[in-house]
Amino acid sequence: MRTFFGLSDEYAESIYEEFFNLKYYGGWSFFEAYNLPIVLRRWFLRRLVEQKEKEAKSHEEAMRKAKSRSR
Repeated sequence: MRTFFGLSDEYAESIYEEFFNLKYYGGWSFFEAYNLPIVLRRWFLRRLVEQKEKEAKSHEEAMRKAKSRSR
């Protein structure tokens, strides 16, 4: 555990998770995500979640419409 002169393991893990999500879903490089100001990085993550939720809802609606048409 790195709590005396650094981040706790749990906090570091949460930051790495943020970097992963920006890289995997947003196409950011590690260095781009790392160098973003925290407030801006968090905004992009919240916006990414919002977008993915909209896409999932649209997909569900399309599947429901397709299913009702096939009956």
